Amino acid sequence: MKAFLSKVSAFAREEDGVALSEYLVLLGLLVGGVIAAVTTAGGNLATAWTNWGGWFLVLDDATPAG
Repeated sequence: MKAFLSKVSAFAREEDGVALSEYLVLLGLLVGGVIAAVTTAGGNLATAWTNWGGWFLVLDDATPAG
């Protein structure tokens, strides 16, 4: 038990653990931002793709037969 407590206290004294925690928080924020951007852009892209496909359908219907 003493060995475990000494390792925990040594880890708490080191600044590597604090820096790692800060980087993990920043990584989490970055991943959240990327997920939000992809979700937003994905919805907008789906709408644009549908509108674009509808425009081609209108052109196809306007083409004279024969």
